[in-house]
Amino acid sequence: MTRHNPTSEADACAIVAEAAAQRTPLAIQGGGTKRAFGRPPQFESTLSSSLMTKVTLYEPAEFVISTEPGASLSGIVRLLAEHRQELAFEPLDYRPLLGSDGEPTIGAVAAMNLSGPRRIAGGAARDSSLGVRFVNGRGEAIKSGGRVMKNVTGLDLVKLMIGAHGTLGFLTEVTFKVVPSAQRVATLCLVGLSDRTAIATLSAALGSPYDVSGAAHLPAKIGGGARTLIRVEGFPDSVEYRLGELRSLLKAFGTAEVLADGTGKDLWVAIRDATVLAEPRDKAIWRISTAPTKGPDVAALIARTIDARWFFDWGGGLIWLACSTASAAGAATIRAAIRQAGGHATLVRAPEDVRAAVDVFDPPVKAIARLQTGLKASLDPAGIFNPGRMFPEL
Repeated sequence: MTRHNPTSEADACAIVAEAAAQRTPLAIQGGGTKRAFGRPPQFESTLSSSLMTKVTLYEPAEFVISTEPGASLSGIVRLLAEHRQELAFEPLDYRPLLGSDGEPTIGAVAAMNLSGPRRIAGGAARDSSLGVRFVNGRGEAIKSGGRVMKNVTGLDLVKLMIGAHGTLGFLTEVTFKVVPSAQRVATLCLVGLSDRTAIATLSAALGSPYDVSGAAHLPAKIGGGARTLIRVEGFPDSVEYRLGELRSLLKAFGTAEVLADGTGKDLWVAIRDATVLAEPRDKAIWRISTAPTKGPDVAALIARTIDARWFFDWGGGLIWLACSTASAAGAATIRAAIRQAGGHATLVRAPEDVRAAVDVFDPPVKAIARLQTGLKASLDPAGIFNPGRMFPEL
């Protein structure tokens, strides 16, 4: 198996052009921590960004950072922290769930649109993306967007590439806006609530004017008793005021206590990375998005047929669910529940043979499928980038 490790965009263009001429399928890879995510791609060679690790621009005063795709996420987080800044979307780390090692890269964050609990306040990775450079399937270098907001004319390829899972091109640079780090982070916890009451509690908090940056519920089946968590961030005086107001607002649902800083921080990392569902390793993991108020109904409907454990993030709009190893019948049950409520489901963890047989991503409706096929044909006419990773025909 050939592995290509370009050190520059020009190198990548040459490698892709040759692969396109030979119609050689390429697996796109960064740190390799998410090889077990998605359908098993059908490839003959690997195109890796592991040697493209430079930070090409960082202007703290302008709140913007540009990097090559192989730059480590942890390194970028440390660099931003030195200037009391951070990525607004709190990217998750799939290593605990997938049992992988290596170092997550910023390119993978962009390619998979990885976003954590703060998405409800700061938006997704896609919302913070300002620009990309990438190599298309003809071996041409393409630039879209820039290093300031509203710097896009014509087709916005930035939003298209963020979340494409490497199926449309090979990223060579990504640019994100960043935000100031909060001076204080605090978490309120209510214990013993049912799923429905917890989601009502989170909805009340999110509907308040108190700038909630995290809203999650861990049911009793997760372990440690049922816990409903609400996070606020900002200047110390502001956080203290909002904590008091939220405690008063939520009295009807129970007593909200402020967790110790370390306890709260650890819980939000566990929620971000879904580590509370990592064990046992033989369980399949699904990531389900729906309307927040529909979350308890979706989980309960699935549980009528499948033995499952779950928890809620994004105020109930994101359900992380662990169940017996995925099968066509199990996937059908989960997607039937989603059809009733609206939303979509992604199979995050399962053995390779299961991921090859079961739809990992929701099959698109015909109109969307035509758009996807057209975009793939336009940007990757030879079909060499991560073929089959998202859908068999792509």
